[in-house]
Amino acid sequence: MPAVVAAAIAGDHEVRIADMNALEGNGQLLKIIGQFRPDIIGISLRNIDNTDSSNPKGFIEAYRKLIRTVRSESRALIVLGGSGLTIFPGELMGALEADYGVIGEGERLALLLDALENRKDTASIPGIITAANRRPLPAPWDKKPNRIFHKDLPHLDYYLKNGGILNLQTKRGCHFKCVYCTYPHIEGRKKRLIPPVEVAETARHLQEAGAKYLFIADAVFNSDFSHNMAIAREFKQAGLSIPWGAFFAPLKPPRGYFKLLAEAGLTHVEFGTESLADAVLQSYRKPYRVDHVFDAHRTATEAGLHVAHYFLLGGPGETTETLEETLNRVENLNRSVLFFFCGMRIYPHTALYDIAVADGQLDKDQSLLEPVFYRCGLETDVILQQVKKRAAGRPNWVIGSGGSKTAAIISKMYKRGHTGPLWEHLI
Repeated sequence: MPAVVAAAIAGDHEVRIADMNALEGNGQLLKIIGQFRPDIIGISLRNIDNTDSSNPKGFIEAYRKLIRTVRSESRALIVLGGSGLTIFPGELMGALEADYGVIGEGERLALLLDALENRKDTASIPGIITAANRRPLPAPWDKKPNRIFHKDLPHLDYYLKNGGILNLQTKRGCHFKCVYCTYPHIEGRKKRLIPPVEVAETARHLQEAGAKYLFIADAVFNSDFSHNMAIAREFKQAGLSIPWGAFFAPLKPPRGYFKLLAEAGLTHVEFGTESLADAVLQSYRKPYRVDHVFDAHRTATEAGLHVAHYFLLGGPGETTETLEETLNRVENLNRSVLFFFCGMRIYPHTALYDIAVADGQLDKDQSLLEPVFYRCGLETDVILQQVKKRAAGRPNWVIGSGGSKTAAIISKMYKRGHTGPLWEHLI
């Protein structure tokens, strides 16, 4: 998050955040650069592509054009960061021709700025790379995360007018071992919990700034039930009155879990379910089975929450039989929205990468900057057609993220004053 990186350097440096979502093209960016005249320009690369085989979109060329635009206006050093860089450090430093990169957590930018200001060698700083000096991923950041935030941030108004959603983080690190996931590489496997009272204080500040909805941006919110429940109690104590949502694993919850969270403002539960075939869940190395999914679903809906399930079809272990099993059992997930992604994108630093190399689907030195999807034995088009056939006439069955048509509808609803994720209107 840019606000977290800004907080790490704001005490010693003058900082300006320019959010490209909130700007009307590169012309506004050039105006900001011309007025601010920065010595360092950081560019955060979150996503490389949309990982959607049914509607693929890549972002590298847009990043390249952005950097060329910045270079045309400024001689400032360009520093790349973000999860995309951490996954593809060598390829992106070469492709985008930046001066420096920060891999791992972005607070390490403070170390680079200190070294540059004091004319120290940057080559030995953990997490700082150049195109010529590629270093291993450092250990997770061991200092307390912070966040710069005030009501006058120039990009805040954009988000308040377009859905009213602001983000919140309650922890870093994920100890789950899902075969395809990059979060353990990006954030580390050890959970680093933010004290619940601090989470609640940040939530209250966001509410006071005008947020109409909070989305908790943890990799998996419920990887620590006791921490979640403590946060819910602090939300109530702090007087949080706006709704919020998060991404959950469909684990069997403790008694009263979703009821407590609902009382604290939770309205939307997004389950990363992936499959409803135990053989596939085991192959994906998921920490739950089909029975747990239905337990979690039942308790969430009984608590009056909006529920969505995300499915990732076509990974290791998927067969004609397991696909049929999943699509048949989906019929029993009542009162929910179902998002189907057909095809599993392979990323480096994941167990899926090792499986694909062992299967002969990848060469060890092959670049994955351009998307490569795992081949399970079922063609992606076959999976897609099966899902489309079942989804016909059902607005709550969504292929991928819904494409440009869905994005246009959501944008129109936001302009009419609707807030939050809005997928609940498909139920």
